[in-house]
Amino acid sequence: MPSTVYWGSSQQTQLDHNETLPAKLDLILDRLHIRDRVKDKTVAIKMHLGGNIGYSVIHPVFVRRVVQAVLDGGGKPFVTDLPHATADAYTRGYTAETLGCPIYPSTGLEEKWYKTVPYEYCQMTEFHLGGAIVEADFLVDLAHVKGHPATSYGAAIKNLALGCVTGTTRSAMHDVSHFDPYFFKDKCPDEATRVAIRESCPFGAIVDDKEDPDGLHLHHFMCNQCLRCHEVANGAFVIRRSNFMAFLEVNVISAKLVLDTFAPGNATYINIANHMTPVCDCFGFTGMAILPDAGIFGSDDIVAVEQATLDMTARTPVIEENLPLSMEILSREGHPLQWFQGPDKDPYEQMEIAEKMGLGSREYELVDVLPVREPDYKKVHYIPASGKK
Repeated sequence: MPSTVYWGSSQQTQLDHNETLPAKLDLILDRLHIRDRVKDKTVAIKMHLGGNIGYSVIHPVFVRRVVQAVLDGGGKPFVTDLPHATADAYTRGYTAETLGCPIYPSTGLEEKWYKTVPYEYCQMTEFHLGGAIVEADFLVDLAHVKGHPATSYGAAIKNLALGCVTGTTRSAMHDVSHFDPYFFKDKCPDEATRVAIRESCPFGAIVDDKEDPDGLHLHHFMCNQCLRCHEVANGAFVIRRSNFMAFLEVNVISAKLVLDTFAPGNATYINIANHMTPVCDCFGFTGMAILPDAGIFGSDDIVAVEQATLDMTARTPVIEENLPLSMEILSREGHPLQWFQGPDKDPYEQMEIAEKMGLGSREYELVDVLPVREPDYKKVHYIPASGKK
């Protein structure tokens, strides 16, 4: 049976604040029955609070409405993210005063507040889940949709997978991209070939291995799988799809371990798809939007809300003139974010993995909470000179 995904379009019919995205978020919160589900519960609102001078993170106006809905229902909300993001969140407009609730680091001030969960995947044997998450009763996954250099797409799953664990776990998760070998010394005849392989990458994704002066290291997040390196490597250096898919899969595993700490029905997911930039908010800056705004998506099914977001954002091509000049359109196949991140960073395949792991269903029914209608051209709202409504 398809899961329900509630959607509020960025499009307005009239010049009316009731048709704007914050008002549509209110309608989505109503449909998700947030107020009826949080009484006397400690509610973790997991966000990505960004970094440095980034401003494409979720605007405090949206966060405040989620917080208020929890307060109205008798819940005890707090906003949470990684320690370094919460430490300077005030510089991006996030304070207890603006949001209406405290802001706590998910793993404690010094990343000593966590629960160890055994799980074997590639070289990993355990995950450290943030104490603020583990001890909460209810979860609101409030994610900003954007591109991501390692997964091509980042929203609800990535928000939990990388933002609810310690730095040690997060580093180990990134290292799964190196589990399958990709540089083969026995096929590299000389130093000149190794240098040629390294220099063949126009993006600097191939570098000398710090642990092996005769080796090569691939920065997967910088690689768009153009395969220029294959032209000079003679089989000594291989771009392997499995390395990229390993990181997509470990994100699903981490998100599942996080969600397993909540009782059934005690988690909900909201994706805000506006000002979607090429890379993650953790880069600490904001570039130009590379996809048109797609609105707000809400569901109790994390896979369905991600699938719906992907499907909606796939309807429009990349705004190519807004791409940083250092990024290259390699192909116009797959999701638009794959066009420049690379075909092996397949967000749809990540959803297949998530569905197989039991996180939810890719089948969904999209319910528009306020459909765009034929405008009434005579009904125009202006702000009165007195400022009163």
